[in-house]
Amino acid sequence: MKGKLKVNNNQLLDRWTKEKSEELYNIKNWSAKYFSINKKGEVTVNPFRRDDQSAVSLIDIISGLKERGIDMPVLLRFENILDSQITFINNTFTNAMKRLGYKGHYRGVYPIKVNQQQVVEEVAKFGQRYHHGLEVGSKAELIAAISVMKDKEAALVCNGYKDTEFINLGLYATKLGYKCFFVIEMQGELDIILEQAKKLGVEPNIGVRIKLSSTVGGHWSESSGDRSIFGLNTTQLVEIVDKLKERDMLHCLKLLHYHLGSQVPNIRDIRAAVLEASRVYAELKKEGAAMGYLDLGGGLAVDYDGSQTNYSSSRNYTVDEYCTDIVEAVMNVLDKSEVEHPIILTESGRSLVAFYSVLIFNVLDVAEFEKHDLPDSLPEDTNETIKNLFEASKNISPKSIQECYNDALYYRDQTREMFKHGKISLRERALSEKIFWNIINDIATTKKKVRFAPEELENLESAIADIYYCNFSLFQSIPDSWAIDQLFPIMPLQRLNECPSNSAVIADITCDCDGKIDNFIDLHDIKKTLPIHKVKNGEDYYIGVFLVGAYQETLGDLHNLFGDTNVVSIKVDENGEYDLVNELLGDSVADVLSYVEFDPKHMRRSFRQSSERAVKEGIITLAEHREIMDAFDTGLAGYTYYEKD
Repeated sequence: MKGKLKVNNNQLLDRWTKEKSEELYNIKNWSAKYFSINKKGEVTVNPFRRDDQSAVSLIDIISGLKERGIDMPVLLRFENILDSQITFINNTFTNAMKRLGYKGHYRGVYPIKVNQQQVVEEVAKFGQRYHHGLEVGSKAELIAAISVMKDKEAALVCNGYKDTEFINLGLYATKLGYKCFFVIEMQGELDIILEQAKKLGVEPNIGVRIKLSSTVGGHWSESSGDRSIFGLNTTQLVEIVDKLKERDMLHCLKLLHYHLGSQVPNIRDIRAAVLEASRVYAELKKEGAAMGYLDLGGGLAVDYDGSQTNYSSSRNYTVDEYCTDIVEAVMNVLDKSEVEHPIILTESGRSLVAFYSVLIFNVLDVAEFEKHDLPDSLPEDTNETIKNLFEASKNISPKSIQECYNDALYYRDQTREMFKHGKISLRERALSEKIFWNIINDIATTKKKVRFAPEELENLESAIADIYYCNFSLFQSIPDSWAIDQLFPIMPLQRLNECPSNSAVIADITCDCDGKIDNFIDLHDIKKTLPIHKVKNGEDYYIGVFLVGAYQETLGDLHNLFGDTNVVSIKVDENGEYDLVNELLGDSVADVLSYVEFDPKHMRRSFRQSSERAVKEGIITLAEHREIMDAFDTGLAGYTYYEKD
């Protein structure tokens, strides 16, 4: 008997349909219409967000990759989705401004740190028609930005700590015509900026980052409020203004910036922060600063679980509400102060790129939970504690589940202690374990009939879940799932017109106890198991992790020396055809070894010496020596993940 799927019994009896899978995996609520399920029961992608022939099956894409010799796991990037998201957020802000009579403009700014891969060039390319700019926080990011930005109307925002070299690069960018803003995070930066600007004969565009009193909920709540580690308090801000006045440089102060956090789930927090920042902006104008730009930072959340709530993995607002509330708040404050409307910047990186990437991996093996057949009675000479455990297994009912659970734990622990002290045999311990797990399974099944089950029985399903071993590294590809319990939509990519009869947790191939996923999205809560199909013999079964375009590619580490996965960029056309725009092979074993300061050439030399010594000592033949060295070379050149023969 397998881990039971927690669905309505009528659903198990009725013929399963793709619509039931849509409801079970909540795909319509988190996918923003980019992903859906077709009649064949396969997940499809449609960058145009239309229910028509332009949708492409992910299984068809996988088949095409396999024919090209590209192995799993693979990260698919959909160019059109990035283009679509840039268009969407820019148009939504523009429409809100027109509707409300706002007299300024909107300019998006993409923070490179969100995903520093090929996406930066694509943002610069697709965003050019909207003057969508870039935000950088280091010299390396600034160099990357000025090498790809062609649009001189777009904003280039420089955050982070800035040394002389960083500042000089930004000043040269200003000289070349870029709208490059130095955002002052610490008071001491101003002197360096003014000194270097004078040396190079360039008037700098200066911004200030402020600490707001407004705070937010969610994973990144510490980014906001008085105790946030970045930005200036009001006293420091006034001192900056006075210093600029003394040097007759106040006209260079053009931008006000704050940052609430990466994923702000509650629209009220966003509106409160905009109102406070707008008041500061109005006061800076009164002080005589030129101003003109209001940078609201990031925070536009992604609804990872599709619940449309203020839960940390969701948001209780739409993009239209977000844009409308921001524009209204700025207007309300500045109109009262008779201050002209500024250009509004937002640094929405997560919402821009999250949908853009999908991680796909195959299932390698399954450890299924099994309910064992037990005899009707035990022999008379059976140990008394095991008999008590067996008796508990016979008395499970909706009214006794707590008592039976307590008994099962008590007698299970007793038999383990007896085994340690040699009082029962290995076979007797095995029998006690069989009885115990049968009890847990029966309690989990019976619990569904109880209206209010005891709290400690809440997660029994995960204790009897199957384990699906999959070809990926959690730490490399979706580190936020491990580090901060970030939820991502995860689902099978095929057989979605069949009932997923098993319940599972997902384990990666890192052999690490943390290398598992046992939290899954749910409309009302967090599920501890994933509804999934029984894998058929000889079947390639695929699972997709969606909305991983933000941060995951950049944050991944080399845990167990699993390197970058294969990456394929896809462009879908309106006829449902697709092209492979770019293909990046994942790291080889030699690549990842070199990242952690091993020299593959030296390693080969050393191993060859060991093999040659074995030949001299008569342990292996010359033919075996050659075979062994070939295997070593093949291993160095191979993919770090599981490869089928």
